[in-house]
Amino acid sequence: MRIAVAGSIATDHLMTFPGRFADQLVAEQLHTVSLSFLVDTLDIRRGGVAPNIAFGMGVLGLRPVLVGAAGADFAEYRGWLERNNVDCDSVHISETRHTARFMCTTDEDHNQIASFYTGAMAEARNIELKPVVDRVGGLDLVLIGADDPQAMVRHTQECRTRGYAFAADPSQQLARLEGDDIRDIVDGAAYLFTNEYEAALIESKTGWDADEILTRVGTRITTLGSKGVRIDRKGEAPVVVGCAPEEAKVDPTGVGDAFRAGFLAGLSWDLELERSAQLGCMLATLVIETVGTQEYELRPNAFLARFEAAYGAEAAADIRAHLVK
Repeated sequence: MRIAVAGSIATDHLMTFPGRFADQLVAEQLHTVSLSFLVDTLDIRRGGVAPNIAFGMGVLGLRPVLVGAAGADFAEYRGWLERNNVDCDSVHISETRHTARFMCTTDEDHNQIASFYTGAMAEARNIELKPVVDRVGGLDLVLIGADDPQAMVRHTQECRTRGYAFAADPSQQLARLEGDDIRDIVDGAAYLFTNEYEAALIESKTGWDADEILTRVGTRITTLGSKGVRIDRKGEAPVVVGCAPEEAKVDPTGVGDAFRAGFLAGLSWDLELERSAQLGCMLATLVIETVGTQEYELRPNAFLARFEAAYGAEAAADIRAHLVK
């Protein structure tokens, strides 16, 4: 499959607070909350949902097409992605704005408080997908991730109009989007990715219940945190896949993006949905063991050994040929 990944391109500023956010919150004063957290560490990492997903696909041997907007400061980041098998020729470079910034603080319970500076991402609304499709000779799927809200709507409408299969992955932008836009982004998607909270938020804002959503999307994939992932299709029994055991819980940032990368790689390899979800969960485990969203290393034999320990020999045999060449 030829897959384009559209979404935010950003630099992550990741901080660690050696305490619990919950201990600092006073219920009676939440309407006037004013807090500052003294953090112990600061890591500046490459990020943004689209490069995170594309990087994961690249290390699995695919060559995804990155679609998004960045600033003139993107050159070094671009070199990193291209060395990891990501096609960056369709990234729009702003003449006036810096690449977006994600600033996130994580407490000892792995809860997070974050802010996001839009920067060049605002110009993603100017990107048309057809030139991308023409340049690469066709696309089998466009994943539309969290991005400038107008860009997300434009990309979805273009996919629907031109007949491009698309996956809806609104994630962090659900808080910003209103019901009409969410309905527009979700309706007709071949795949819908959310976590549990986002799934509930979509239902609340659109007025669609779970059954109605399954009439409007091909496959609904809901990540369940430590409980893994559930896959729903209309008229079929849910498929539930557990997480692969992690060796350490270091930083949860980017875990969901890695899951999507593995899942999409599985689809590209023509694996069944369960196996694709297992691949996504295994890749996500590598990310939670690492600080940063693209700092993990995938060593095929070690990856296969862990995959087999988590999901069995038959599952490992299905992906071995794609990893060890």
